[in-house]
Amino acid sequence: MTNSPSLFIDVHVLQTVPPSNLNRDDTGTPKSAWYGGVQRARVSSQAWKKATRADFKAHLDAADLAHRTKWVIDQLTERLQRLDPSLADDAAYARAQAVLKAVGFQKFEKPRTGERKDQELLTEYLAFFSTRQLDRLAELAAATDKPSKKDAQTAADTDHGIEIALFGRMVANAPDINVDAACQVAHAISTHAATVEHDYYTAVDDFAPDDNTGAGMLGTIEYTSATLYRYATIAMDRLTENLGTSESAVAAARAFIDAFVRSMPTGKQNTFGNRTPVDAVVVQVRRGQPINLVGAFEDAIVADSGYVEPSARALAEYAEQVWAAYDRPLASFVVRVSPKASALDGLGEPTTLQELGAGVANAVHVESGSAGDA
Repeated sequence: MTNSPSLFIDVHVLQTVPPSNLNRDDTGTPKSAWYGGVQRARVSSQAWKKATRADFKAHLDAADLAHRTKWVIDQLTERLQRLDPSLADDAAYARAQAVLKAVGFQKFEKPRTGERKDQELLTEYLAFFSTRQLDRLAELAAATDKPSKKDAQTAADTDHGIEIALFGRMVANAPDINVDAACQVAHAISTHAATVEHDYYTAVDDFAPDDNTGAGMLGTIEYTSATLYRYATIAMDRLTENLGTSESAVAAARAFIDAFVRSMPTGKQNTFGNRTPVDAVVVQVRRGQPINLVGAFEDAIVADSGYVEPSARALAEYAEQVWAAYDRPLASFVVRVSPKASALDGLGEPTTLQELGAGVANAVHVESGSAGDA
């Protein structure tokens, strides 16, 4: 009997955003990319993963989440003093630092000017720990002021929670607690050529003298608008390994799909009010390898009025071509919001966003249950 190929969940999204600046570079310009010989609007994968994590915080139990921070000693000290209120500040702080050193964090740095000064040292780089891992490290520090490397790394390398299990963790000085990501997120790009425009604005001083016709301030904001193709994939075998059980992995996959689809990066959102629903979502369960369908837009969509309809048509046609050349997905689901995306209807079972997770979960359970016969 041979092992079955790995199981993947591919998430494809078409979403139109109005004038906006979801994700800007160091000059304030909306990020972009050249693809297919033309400039596209782009939103980085990190921006959408951050938005997805923010959605997790709004809907999931805090105990299942994680924290990416340099203020780990501060977090552990607070937990230590809740566990043992008799510990003096200096003693709690020393124990927190000791348990982090046992994990493998050897270098610490002073806060920069203007940062909080309630504690003296930060980790050298951002550290990623789940809430339960921080709690367990604090418990270990409360039990001993000289924790062993084995005990510290065990505390830091179990109960990863949904975020570390999905997005992984790399600790340069403690490779034993590295976690391979189970989720990949592509940079979202526009299905068509997109240019950056400039909004010149002024503001009037409410208490300016009546004879003052000048502006109180003036400036410019750069923005773009686009129909975006977004893609992410989840390696279910890896996610199961990271979380320990198939049930936890399926629950995490459902949570990710819902959060990824619903979330939106927050760049300049107060200026543009650009929170739009998706036009369509296609989720496919497949074995062997994940497949990003961005090739549907290698030839930039050209349209006189609206990009959703021709983008949906191009995506549907390309998906069918890929399926014919490779293989069809084991299961496919379509959530269509915009009537202009009707070309996608034939790619899978129609469903709603509320019912999507249950359908995907059932398909994964069926495939996992039949894996031994494959």
